[in-house]
Amino acid sequence: MSNTKIFLDESDIPKQWYNVVADMPNPPAPPLGPDGKPIGPEALAAIFPMALIEQEVSAQRWIDIPEPVREIYRLWRPSPLYRAHRLEQMLETPAKIYYKYEGVSPAGSHKPNTATPQAYYNKEAGIKRLSTETGAGQWGCALALAGQMFGLDVRVYMVKISYDQKPFRRSMMQTWGADVLASPTDQTEAGRKILGQDPDSDGSLGIAISEAVEEATGRDDTNYSLGSVLNHVLLHQTIIGLETKKQLEMAGDYPDVVFAPCGGGSNFGGIAFPFFADNAAGKNVRLVAVEPTSCPTLTKGKYAYDFGDAIGMTPLMKMYTLGHDFMPPGIHAGGLRYHGDSALVSQLYNEGLIDAIAVPQIATFEAGVMFSKAEGIIPAPESNHAIRACIDEALACKKSGEVKTLLFNLSGHGHFDMAAYDRYFSGELEDFDYPEEAIRKSMQNIPKVAES
Repeated sequence: MSNTKIFLDESDIPKQWYNVVADMPNPPAPPLGPDGKPIGPEALAAIFPMALIEQEVSAQRWIDIPEPVREIYRLWRPSPLYRAHRLEQMLETPAKIYYKYEGVSPAGSHKPNTATPQAYYNKEAGIKRLSTETGAGQWGCALALAGQMFGLDVRVYMVKISYDQKPFRRSMMQTWGADVLASPTDQTEAGRKILGQDPDSDGSLGIAISEAVEEATGRDDTNYSLGSVLNHVLLHQTIIGLETKKQLEMAGDYPDVVFAPCGGGSNFGGIAFPFFADNAAGKNVRLVAVEPTSCPTLTKGKYAYDFGDAIGMTPLMKMYTLGHDFMPPGIHAGGLRYHGDSALVSQLYNEGLIDAIAVPQIATFEAGVMFSKAEGIIPAPESNHAIRACIDEALACKKSGEVKTLLFNLSGHGHFDMAAYDRYFSGELEDFDYPEEAIRKSMQNIPKVAES
């Protein structure tokens, strides 16, 4: 039997991130200002340091990772790649299954891969504070950790439903020195506006983004940090796929299909984009973004220019969207409850270069429990989406007899999500297919943009 774990040495931590823009057949659609015209880097300078803005607009294939960032990466990177022998046996599948395990980071997920460089570049630019939003709490924890590493104050607007459901993630953020607020709050104009319309609002990532951006634009010492969606965030996450390619090479293997959860896109882009480079060079690996049926951005959304937040403070980005005022149900995969998607992921999907599927909530927990029983690791609810899709593919291989190599990103552990598992075991979880009528209604408020 081949090795269960495939390790790289710390000296093998990549020295550069991979920029997928260099291999896209068409240049990315530009972000637009309120007037519908493309914005320049100066429009982002109020909330981001110039180094990140340069990465946001870069078409350079390889971008150097600063040594102070690699030094902090050494706390958990390179992360292990596992061959899921026991899961393969449980499923009686001829398929080979591998998973990259990002739950080994101090924050328990893949999010510190971008939080660390974002904190570094802001520190270098003389910034003292960072504001951000978080859904399930993984991103807030990651930025709190990175802020602590570089001596920055961090304020986190945490989506209220997650703030209530996941108190221990809040405690983690506070342990690393962050200030955590349940969003919507009464401390920003955006929050007060939402509370005026719905005093019992569960919140959403779009609302929390509005609050965090408002704070950053209102203070000279404060910048905004985003944990997904933006080009530079997906760039930083490619360290996952770059390591995975080296590890698979050591195992003498290569994937036929790569699965990753997809909410904003950093999880998916992180593992899939380095393999997209191989597709661009003539290989044929299927890249599958897996989203919840309750927030089906890619599979049911519209490819259009829309705001990244609920209030309309961000530039307009061309992406698959359910409408910026879309209010997702309070599912337990809080990190996937976002109305939009990465512009890069959206464009690749629109051009037929990647695939997307949506899976229901209960089936994802079934898959997570099955995986835990075989492999021992309890996955985060977000990660369960990729596991569900991978198991389904492995079962299809069992039926057909086809031998495929399957890879998925196990983006985080579920130790702080056991309340969600409790609800699954007690039969309290529900599947929720977001109604077409509600999506159509939300779509009516997408800005009208005349594209040249």
